[in-house]
Amino acid sequence: MPAVLTQQEIEDRLAGLPGWSLTGDRLTRSYRLASHPAATAMVVHIAQVQEELDHHSDLTLGYDTVSLSVHTHSAGGAVTDLDFALAHRVEDLAAGHGAS
Repeated sequence: MPAVLTQQEIEDRLAGLPGWSLTGDRLTRSYRLASHPAATAMVVHIAQVQEELDHHSDLTLGYDTVSLSVHTHSAGGAVTDLDFALAHRVEDLAAGHGAS
């Protein structure tokens, strides 16, 4: 099971992830895209990354938005390294989709 991060570790790591925040016990981020097809394409790409990592977020598709909410179920719903690994991968792919 992945190690649970402390509040300070979470805050320190969030400093390197603009736009991401801790909401309750989850890392969260919303992106705005140019269109519904662009948002849909980003959701598909995120789903592929989640399968690669074997770590899945709650992923919400809006008309021109994509929102993620993630924590680690196997760690009792706490935030772990896995959550930050996913957040960094999503950030890496977001620009290629024109997300802001």
